[in-house]
Amino acid sequence: MSETLLDETILSVRDLAVVSTGGGTTETILDRVSFDLKRGEILGLVGESGSGKSMTSRALIRLLPSNRLSVSGGQAFLNGRDILALDDKAMRAVRGGSIGMIFQNPSSHLDPVMTIGKQIAESIRFHKSVGKGEARRQAVDILRQVGIPDPERRFDAYPHEFSGGMRQRAMIAVALACDPDILIADEPTTALDVTVQAQILKLLTDLRDTRGVSIIFITHDLGVVSQVCDRVAVMYGGRIVELGGKREVIGQGRHPYTAGLVACQPAEGSPGERVRTIHGQPPRVGHMPEGCRFHPRCPKVSERCSMVSPELELAAPGHQVACHYPITQRLAEVAT
Repeated sequence: MSETLLDETILSVRDLAVVSTGGGTTETILDRVSFDLKRGEILGLVGESGSGKSMTSRALIRLLPSNRLSVSGGQAFLNGRDILALDDKAMRAVRGGSIGMIFQNPSSHLDPVMTIGKQIAESIRFHKSVGKGEARRQAVDILRQVGIPDPERRFDAYPHEFSGGMRQRAMIAVALACDPDILIADEPTTALDVTVQAQILKLLTDLRDTRGVSIIFITHDLGVVSQVCDRVAVMYGGRIVELGGKREVIGQGRHPYTAGLVACQPAEGSPGERVRTIHGQPPRVGHMPEGCRFHPRCPKVSERCSMVSPELELAAPGHQVACHYPITQRLAEVAT
């Protein structure tokens, strides 16, 4: 991917916040989430389940999973326009038009009583205002691009007639229907076997290289991050705790949580050694700790950590960390 493309910011998220209301209380779920996405870049959002990765993506396209949840603050500038300030009609044009979404489980997001081709063509007609014949032609072409064999015939197939890997390719085709600037891929390979997973990852990187599309890749798998991502944002408790290039974050991360995630990877241990874990549990909604949200599980905790929330600060060029006592030595030394 051209360095020129990677220098151009397409999406700038600043202080994104989501709250949950109910029972007379308000709880902050996402807290001041900020990051930039470059054109043609693959940015990984990494963290344990419940860290806020999927919530961040849902907030950006304003499809939060509950009516108790709402965006309470922040801005998200897509090509210079704050999409969080748009009315519903304008946002519908962005959703599926400028931003495409690839969900973890395509079976839950593909209409089982509508053919695959019709679902793609319907999106093309809505966003591009073309006729049925042209929409079909474009849909067949997209199916071909994502590696669906015999796309003219498969256009008329239903989701249940596709394998798991083919359904995921179809989901990607739906997301690509209107030539989006950004794809959000929410754990798109979790339910697939290793061989199919590798095919889907290659497809996404090929789409980035051929179309110049930017991708927000949500995952808990650092192995996948090392394969496909350019930069990584590590999330914990609804906050970004570390952000930088994948080599710096995975190989020389500064936050104790990042160090814990890396140490938990099986490849980090010797044969026969038990897989390491981070003691304790991630915080739950309604029970977020004060100060640094990682402090109840942190090996470097001090009284300050339990009282003051650290801000993202520059640790090195292009590398930010939110920690009062960031790690200074290499992660390999920390893990031993």
